[in-house]
Amino acid sequence: MTIITELDDFINTSTNTQEVKRALAVKMILMGISSHEIEDLLQVSHSFISKWKNRALFHGVDSLKLQYKGSKGYLNADSKAKVIEWLRQQPYLRTGDLKRHLDHEYGVVYASDESYYALFKTAKISWKKSQKKNPAKDEEKVKAKKKEIQNKLEEWEPEIKAGKLAVFMIDECHLLWGDLLGYVWGRTDSRVEVPIKNQKNRQTYYGALDYQNHEFIVKEYSSGNTENTVDFIKHLQKQRPGQRIAIFWDGASYHKSQEFKEYLKKVNGELSEDEWLVHCTTFAPNAPEQNPVEDLWLQAKNFIRQFYHLCDSFKVVKGLFKFFADGQIFDFPKLFYYGILPQVI
Repeated sequence: MTIITELDDFINTSTNTQEVKRALAVKMILMGISSHEIEDLLQVSHSFISKWKNRALFHGVDSLKLQYKGSKGYLNADSKAKVIEWLRQQPYLRTGDLKRHLDHEYGVVYASDESYYALFKTAKISWKKSQKKNPAKDEEKVKAKKKEIQNKLEEWEPEIKAGKLAVFMIDECHLLWGDLLGYVWGRTDSRVEVPIKNQKNRQTYYGALDYQNHEFIVKEYSSGNTENTVDFIKHLQKQRPGQRIAIFWDGASYHKSQEFKEYLKKVNGELSEDEWLVHCTTFAPNAPEQNPVEDLWLQAKNFIRQFYHLCDSFKVVKGLFKFFADGQIFDFPKLFYYGILPQVI
């Protein structure tokens, strides 16, 4: 059963108008209807559409129900043995696959993921991933830069709330077809293989997170360079007409090239610093945790990994990646890293 079919069943059986509106919004966006059309037709916000689309994709159509908390239950010895046998028969799967199986077949939804992990362990299915650490990272510089950014955001707060200044966290992502490969649960005695014709196929994306309303703006480019960086900033200015732009990003060479400096000089002219049309600030070196966009790229890549079975071409990979990220409203802990301003409108 496809998710569209599930949504149709949900819409036809629900007697609650609020639930139906959620399901209609999800169905329409999945069918390719623009967010603006849906907003006008259903009288909902962009964040409403984004929230319930992501909820349905990650947690199932039933999660659209009011006060949804999942069903409660347990597995008896016989049912548990059948689940273990089912797990052992799967070539690879994700935690969500097990959750759906237990819910649909046994009406069981555990309150903690630890219960699902215990089943994986019993079935001798493992999950392993290494952690990385950059020895060049200077924690004192990271703390100092965080404080500097907090001070700027606090100083700019009146202008941001008045709609005079838009603050963006920017980063570039170089998506490879090989990024589709990730960790899934799989039997310990067999390999998990995903067919990819050329894992080095590449697409560069520029992404900007509006720090006030949490909208993520994404645009495709051939590569990361000064020319494309300037074009992306102009794109952001078109998205926020009449507003000055403040940018926070990393220290990539094309963010501080002579050509880019000339562009800023031309844009800002003789204006004083507090009147600059485009204001740029770099994060601390080797500190990706300072930029929430890093988390968004990771979420987008995790999303395409969940739908690896659909990605028989790099065109599909790119389509799913941008579908998840572009124009969406996000809400996650990293947005509150600086403790100032972020608030969905």
